[in-house]
Amino acid sequence: MFYGRRDELRKLNGLMGKKTASLVVVSGRRRIGKRILIQEFSKKFDFFCEIQGLAPRNFIIDADQRKNFSEQMKNIFDIPALPLESWNDAFSHLSSHTRTGKTLILLDEISWMASKDSDFPGKLKIAWDTRFKKNDRLVLVLCGSASSWIDKNILKDTDFVGRISLEINLEELPLADCNKFWQRKKNLISSMEKLKLLSVTGGVPKYLEEININESAEENIKKMCFDKGGILVKEFEKIFNDIFNKRAKIYKEIVKALSKQNCSFSEIAKLTGRPRNGDISEYMHDLEVSGFIKRDYAYNFKGKQSRLSKYRIKDNYLRFYLKYIDPVKAKIEQGLFQYTGIENLPGWNSIIALQFENLVMHKIPV
Repeated sequence: MFYGRRDELRKLNGLMGKKTASLVVVSGRRRIGKRILIQEFSKKFDFFCEIQGLAPRNFIIDADQRKNFSEQMKNIFDIPALPLESWNDAFSHLSSHTRTGKTLILLDEISWMASKDSDFPGKLKIAWDTRFKKNDRLVLVLCGSASSWIDKNILKDTDFVGRISLEINLEELPLADCNKFWQRKKNLISSMEKLKLLSVTGGVPKYLEEININESAEENIKKMCFDKGGILVKEFEKIFNDIFNKRAKIYKEIVKALSKQNCSFSEIAKLTGRPRNGDISEYMHDLEVSGFIKRDYAYNFKGKQSRLSKYRIKDNYLRFYLKYIDPVKAKIEQGLFQYTGIENLPGWNSIIALQFENLVMHKIPV
C-alpha cells in the first residue's frame, strides 16, 4: 500500500527534468516508509537498482558488507559475484553496469554499509564525481534510518557540498493520509476510534499497516502492544539498537528521562548523571534529527524566540512504549494480558487523552 507523500514525490519527479545526474539524500526514523517512497518513484525509470546494507552485528566486518554488496549485484544484474577488495571496487563495479539509460540507484541503510570504514563517504564522493554522474539520466539515492550519521557524514561533510540535488527528511504521515489505511471502511469507522489508534502509532506507515480494520481500536492496541509477540512490544529495542548500535544505552537513558517530564538541557544532564558537555549535546541532536524528540523554545511577548527551551518526546509510539508498555513488559511476556481488555486498565481514558495531546502537538506546524 502506498498513501500520501505527494509533496515528496513532486520534488523527486522534479529531478526528471534535469539534464544532469542527481544525488538525493532521504532520511527518517525506521518504519517511516523511505524505501517504499523510492520504490514508488522508481516507476518513472527504465531500470531500478536497490542495494541494502547489512544490519549491524558484533561479528560483521567491512568485508562482509562488501560481500553482501557483490551478492546483491549478482542477483540484480545476473552476473557472477566478484570479490570486492575495497569500496572503490564496489562503486566502480556498480557504475560500470549503470553507465547509460534512465536509471535509479538506491543505496539503502547506507550507515550500516559504511559502519566499518570511516572513509566510506570520501570514496563514495569520488565515485560520484568520476563515475556515476557521467550518466546524466541517473539518480542516486542515499537512504538511511540513522539520520544523525547522514547528517554528519553526508549533509554536513565538505566532500558533498554542492553535490546534493535534493534532501528529504521523511516525517510521519499527515492525519488525512493516515485515514486512508482504513481503506473501504474509512467512512464507516468513527473518528474517535481512529484517533485512539493514531495516538499510539502516530503517522508511522508500518504500524498503520498492522491495523485490522474489522477490530476496535482497543483490540488492535492490545494485539500490537500488550500481547506476547506483538509488533510494538519489542520494537523499541530493535529501533534503538539498529540506529544507535553500541551507544544505544545512552540514548535509552535520555528518552526514559524525557518520558517522565519535559526537560531542559541541564535537567537532562542531571537526570542521566552526565556532564553538560559536547557529548550530551550531540546525543540530544542525534535524537532530534532522528525524529524521536523535539526541542520547544519559549517566546517573549514580542514573539521573539528566547534561549529558554525544553525537550519532549515527539514520537507517539516511543512515548506510549516508555510510559505504558515498558513498565509491564515482564507481564506481557508471561501472557498475563491475554484475557484482559485494555480498556479496563486503570486510567485508560487518561492515557489515550495524553497520547492524543502529544499527537496534536506533533502535527502543529512550526
